[in-house]
Amino acid sequence: MKRLRKILFPFSLIYGGIAAIRNLMFDFGWKKQTSFELPIICVGNLSVGGTGKTPQIEYLVRLLNNKFQTVILSRGYKRKTEGFNLADDSTKMEDIGDEPFQYFSKFKNIHVAVDAKRVNGVQTILKKLPQTEVILLDDAFQHRHIKAGFYVLLTKFDELYSDDLVLPAGNLREFKSGANRADVVVVTKCPMDLSLENQNKIKQKLNLKPNQDVYFTTIGYDKQITNGTDFITFNELDNNSFFAVAGIAKPEYFYKYLNVLSNNFVTFPDHHHFSEKDIDLILKRADGKKIITTEKDFVRLKGKLPIEQLYYLPIKTQFLNKADSFNAKILNYVGKSSRNS
Repeated sequence: MKRLRKILFPFSLIYGGIAAIRNLMFDFGWKKQTSFELPIICVGNLSVGGTGKTPQIEYLVRLLNNKFQTVILSRGYKRKTEGFNLADDSTKMEDIGDEPFQYFSKFKNIHVAVDAKRVNGVQTILKKLPQTEVILLDDAFQHRHIKAGFYVLLTKFDELYSDDLVLPAGNLREFKSGANRADVVVVTKCPMDLSLENQNKIKQKLNLKPNQDVYFTTIGYDKQITNGTDFITFNELDNNSFFAVAGIAKPEYFYKYLNVLSNNFVTFPDHHHFSEKDIDLILKRADGKKIITTEKDFVRLKGKLPIEQLYYLPIKTQFLNKADSFNAKILNYVGKSSRNS
């Protein structure tokens, strides 16, 4: 792996250099950025996938939606539609993508929209939903055409951006200096028992600016699985009573929590669209057992697998400490920036 990285490193310099030039063009105003009067929070990362954006967006929804009219705007990765699409009761998963459809299915008092062109997306939201008070931009850290008011940058505990290289030698979409655009950095998927001493070591590694705060979170798995109507606690299950399916980036945490047997799961690519052949494979491998999947995969598998057999494991972002500080920072920004403040 080290040898391959050395071979690819010159290409990383080219890739990173192009991204750096693009960023400079935005920084100096040679490329246009559009800002808006209402508060916009961008959640993203420097690396490719798997940092926990979905549970972080959901955390922000739970924090904000009872106080402010909240809209999520996503790109709608791998959807089968184009342009702007605002989810409604007739919307299918294929229309907006799996993650936006998960948000829409889960939170009934917010709106969810998709548009690859985020500026157009916000403009259309404000026309169609003029009561909107805050917009959450999902995975838009590199989308510089829009200027958000607050940036939340995610980095995974065991794959910190400070230890990584730019594509193709590493997983970064741009040089590490891109982190300077963040208001806060959230280290995700940490061990529950991560000590303050080790947190401080990570802070030193990240080498943040004085005005940037860092927070540490973990994935909190539920104690029961569900299909929306039935709930089963883990003490009712054993390793041989279920089959696991995952089509997400880095599913190792999911399998580890379930304590899945080595021959009792199947993995698909992230955002995978399940074909009839895939469904046949899952049913054959499951052999009548309960099928446990991730929440994101559940929205893609629902209707394709028997609902009495299909379950998902709910997850939430949990702060190791300083949750009140993070919440106050977000609420303070939205409250001061709101058009109704």
